[in-house]
Amino acid sequence: MSVEPNILLLLTDQERYDVISGCRSHVATPNLDRLSSEGMTFERAYTPVGICTSARASLLTGLYPHNHGMLNNCHEPDAIEEDLSPELPTFGTLLADRGYQNTYAGKWHVGRNRTPADFGFEYIGGGDGGHESTDSDFRQYQRDLGVSPGEAEIRDPIYTDQRREPTLIAGETTMPKEATRTYYVAERTIERLERGAGADRPLFHRTDFVGPHHPYLVPEPYASMYDPADIERWGNFDETFDGKPRAHEQFLGYRGVADMDWETWAEAASKYFGFVTFIDEQIGRILDAVDTYLDDETVVVHTSDHGDLTGSHRQFNKGPMMYEEVYHIPLLVRWPGTVEPGSTCTEFVRLLDLMPTFLEMGGVEPTMETDGRSLLPLLRGNTPTEWPESVYAEYHGEEFGLYSQRMVRTDRYKYVHNAPDTNELYDLDRDPDELHNRIDHPEYRSVRDRLEATLIEWMTETDDPITRWTRKALTSGEPARPAPK
Repeated sequence: MSVEPNILLLLTDQERYDVISGCRSHVATPNLDRLSSEGMTFERAYTPVGICTSARASLLTGLYPHNHGMLNNCHEPDAIEEDLSPELPTFGTLLADRGYQNTYAGKWHVGRNRTPADFGFEYIGGGDGGHESTDSDFRQYQRDLGVSPGEAEIRDPIYTDQRREPTLIAGETTMPKEATRTYYVAERTIERLERGAGADRPLFHRTDFVGPHHPYLVPEPYASMYDPADIERWGNFDETFDGKPRAHEQFLGYRGVADMDWETWAEAASKYFGFVTFIDEQIGRILDAVDTYLDDETVVVHTSDHGDLTGSHRQFNKGPMMYEEVYHIPLLVRWPGTVEPGSTCTEFVRLLDLMPTFLEMGGVEPTMETDGRSLLPLLRGNTPTEWPESVYAEYHGEEFGLYSQRMVRTDRYKYVHNAPDTNELYDLDRDPDELHNRIDHPEYRSVRDRLEATLIEWMTETDDPITRWTRKALTSGEPARPAPK
């Protein structure tokens, strides 16, 4: 087997875990199913933070946001940092130094001024039409197809509250599928894979799809592929917010979806599902290109920066809520000759673990410490004895305002520390929809104390700068010990 395999990373934007891996069988993802059957499915993969810039910076650096500094989205006026520091080692720069040919297509969103070229990649286009400074390559591609950019109509649009700067949630675009950004990014990827055939240096290519992030705008046949009447109502759509942090209910008003009923959300979800299937089709085209142009030891990784609420808990987008729909993400890895086809991993892993994983795959000896752990032992079917039995995540706010949160998730429980509001405790065995906050329930007092201790242990291990104050704010104040599973 090659010491330095070709590596292909296929990243989506706001893809829920439960739309793949057979979780919702009516969402057609045959190509992701193919990737799963030919590789390993990580059933407990989590993002370290539920917001785009921060998660993408964590993927690049292997660090939690409090260590890389990109605490919120870089494009907003309240951005704490506009760009990721070039002083931080990333897998892009380290693999390039090793001799990898690194290329990148699609969404960036890790900085206003610095680009993938500043972090070891040749950028081959795609943009995202919103946060990139130039988008000329995609517009020219549309013109070459005989399509005038910007002339597509949106049919049956769904907007947030028209009284509050309405945001487009979903709709059908009249743009031919071949002229969409989703298709174009796949085209650029396929061209790159063909160009890399037979190269004397290993290839690392990263493709970042813009979807299925809102607005869920899809062409036919995907726009009408899923009948809203057939979509099962989310189990937590009847959220009452009783005993929850006030920010949850306030977020409904801020997002302008307080009055949206299930029928409207089902329409939106049908477009989201169509978007997922459209992207899956493009992934299938890319996988065919991998099999045609690259060697049969090429590593293919699929994951997402974070999930999407899509009406769960009646919420739109993401925000100051650490629910599974946002933090639980898909992760599939195919590596012929190393990963057992059709295998699953039930250990807790994180998006930021991919950085040291890519380095080890590429034969790079890291010269710095990261918060991530290489997944190679798991990919080879071995679980190290010291592997964590919980996962840790954080959130620092977005345009809604800065809002400090920390989360620890174990096999059965989830604990969320909300610095300015009530904390949350969910028993996911009894309450998988996370409707009932048990933080003050006497039956869960010992569970709460142990989870708080585990949270402090995670914060201490990752050098979280608010550990000292958080420890004072929690109820137990006990030394860390193993959390309940």
